[in-house]
Amino acid sequence: MENVTVYTKYNCVQCKMTKKFLEAQGVPFKEINIEDDTKYVEELKADGFRQTPVVSVVGMPKFSGFRPDVLKKISA
Repeated sequence: MENVTVYTKYNCVQCKMTKKFLEAQGVPFKEINIEDDTKYVEELKADGFRQTPVVSVVGMPKFSGFRPDVLKKISA
């Protein structure tokens, strides 16, 4: 079971960079494209997010954007 979920959109450069970083570090993750699965849009907005990617990691607060500093902690 993946402990990391990445909420993405099409044509999102930061989303692609985040997924590529996780893949390079060997971190398994679940991707949810909010353009395909729109039920997550309101949930993310309610949590205060306005951009993708939003990364959810078990035991950590959610964050948005390409954040290699935080992503390194996941892969450690």
